[in-house]
Amino acid sequence: MEKIVAKKSLGQNFLKDENVLQKIANTFEVSSHDLIVEIGPGKGALTKYLVQKSCDLICYEIDERMKDILDSFQSERVQIIFDDFLKRDLAADIKKNYTHIYVIANIPYYITTPIIEHLLTSSLLISGMTLLVQKEVAMRFSALPRTREYGYFTVLLQHFFEIEKIFDVSPSSFSPPPKVMSSVVRFIRKKEIISLDIFSFSSFLKKAFAFKRKTLKNNLKDYDWESISFVLEKNHFSLNVRAEEIPYEVFVEIFKKLNN
Repeated sequence: MEKIVAKKSLGQNFLKDENVLQKIANTFEVSSHDLIVEIGPGKGALTKYLVQKSCDLICYEIDERMKDILDSFQSERVQIIFDDFLKRDLAADIKKNYTHIYVIANIPYYITTPIIEHLLTSSLLISGMTLLVQKEVAMRFSALPRTREYGYFTVLLQHFFEIEKIFDVSPSSFSPPPKVMSSVVRFIRKKEIISLDIFSFSSFLKKAFAFKRKTLKNNLKDYDWESISFVLEKNHFSLNVRAEEIPYEVFVEIFKKLNN
């Protein structure tokens, strides 16, 4: 078979370290009533471990060159979809009811945020995710307020998940090796999630963090400042506060106050 060379345009860095692959595949205990979603399986390095699980598996791959390799995994419990994951209607693809849906993947680094946003804004109830991402991005996922890494996406993720970085992965574990360190991050869905319109909440957060050097008041000038200032003062924040200083819980309180 002709050697498949990684495409930079698709952000392909094939993970080849078998120890790392096994550790990623085993981050969640799954049952026959569960589903695993893999995004960007590539040559099937992780897929070959995921198909050994007792659950169903759906893989999304945009690169048609992988068809011969990945089609060999197709079975009654394994479905390979050759398409752009970001254009898929996930609820339409996943018609069965599952006890848990897990996302386990080595995703293209350049579209990490769009992939996760697509998952979060779908109607699927994601129980957990294990993602191999750029280390710098992993730090943003679990960043604390008043740190450089803390941003709108940190807050959005904290709405749904408890987040932990499990371990780092060196460039030598990939072919070709990326120019950055990587990290495996696990997301475990919170038992209780506050009910709100996630599209509006995401838009609100993006505006709050739009210009990091500006105050919240300047970034949210299109919103009712009286309601915002009420929540800030109640939580002992200055009215000149910046978004990066505000924890998740206060953002939710502000958002709910604005939408009363």
